[in-house]
Formats: sequence, structure tokens, C-alpha cells
Amino acid sequence: MPDITIFNPASLGKPLGQYSHIARVRASELVFIAGQVATGVAGAAVGDDFDAQCSQVFTNIKSALDSVGTDWSNVVQFTTYLVHAEDIAKFMAYRGREFPGMFPDGGYPPNTLLIVDRLVQEPFLSEVQAIAAL
Repeated sequence: MPDITIFNPASLGKPLGQYSHIARVRASELVFIAGQVATGVAGAAVGDDFDAQCSQVFTNIKSALDSVGTDWSNVVQFTTYLVHAEDIAKFMAYRGREFPGMFPDGGYPPNTLLIVDRLVQEPFLSEVQAIAAL
């Protein structure tokens, strides 16, 4: 079982959303989950609006976590890519709705958010990469 401590030192100030500044991890194994986009099992794009795509992205990450026998409690970092800066508010709203259920102790993993020109295919609006500790 990994020893994961997620926290926000006062010297860094309060995070601007549902993330923490630091995850300190002692683990025997790390799992690196490639950036997930809104695709279903067959590989086709799912959803044509931001919320639908964001939901599918996190469903895919959950499936990846399940495949290695773990869950959200072992996620120690996210990296998020958005195509449109105007989707930042939608992303924050999604996390505000969903993260309390995914991370009930309020220990939200650190997250870096980047705005990019485009993703692997034109219809995709977001991509999220994750790291988990086992």
C-alpha cells in the first residue's frame, strides 16, 4: 500500500481549483496513464460538447485504474490539456461537481493545466494524463 500525502503548504497559497500543490508518495510501483481523450472502446470520438467529452476522458482514466487494480485514491498527479481557453471554466465546473465524489477526503491530486493548439484529432477538446502510485 502506498503512503500518499496530498497537501497545500501555506507558503504556496490556496490552489485556484480542485487540485493540491503537492503529493508526497512512498510507493513500490508507479502507473503512468497516457493522456486520455474522449474515445469509446471502439476508438471513436464520444460526445460533441465539452462536458460529454470531459466525462468520457475521466471514464477512460477510471477504466485504466481498474485495469491495474486501483482507484482514484491512488492518483498522485494529473496533467490536463485543453484546446480552448474558454473551456477552463467548464473544466473547473466539472471538477467541482465530480471530484468531491472521486476524492471524498478532499485530497485532490496536483494538476498542471495547459492550453494547446489542438490534440491528436480535431474533434477532441481535452486530454488528461494521470500518474498513480501502488
